[in-house]
Amino acid sequence: DKFEDCKLHVEFRTPIPAEGDSGQHRGNSGIFLMDRYEVQVLESFGLPPSKGDCGSLYSITAPTKNMAKKPMEWQTYDITFRAPRHDTSGKKTENGRLTLIWNGEKVQDNIEVPSPTRDHKAPEPPGAQPIRLQDHGFTVQYRNIWIVPYNQ
Repeated sequence: DKFEDCKLHVEFRTPIPAEGDSGQHRGNSGIFLMDRYEVQVLESFGLPPSKGDCGSLYSITAPTKNMAKKPMEWQTYDITFRAPRHDTSGKKTENGRLTLIWNGEKVQDNIEVPSPTRDHKAPEPPGAQPIRLQDHGFTVQYRNIWIVPYNQ
């Protein structure tokens, strides 16, 4: 299915990193809204928040605090997403917005989503797109995923 405005619940757990693993090699995955806006999933227990760690809108904004649990513990994301708005000609008139509750704590509060997270200059055509779970080859596990269309 394809979605625009939505509420998304995801439970995930990250693996125990191999000795010497650091940065994006610690259970890297992500949740893509409209197949272009990534909420990062990464083993980040005990790390300072950054634009590339768990709870970030990848490469755009860090979470306000790190709510990561230890590796192999189940965690939750509750995401409220408002898709970008477009005029009748298809031109983007308003950026998307996102709120993220991570393990019960709000860490992104109605933040602006100014562009796609991987390629900040990528097109953002109107219309619903799928939700995608990223596979970087790590044994990140997901369960209890549900989504509800949400008119804001």
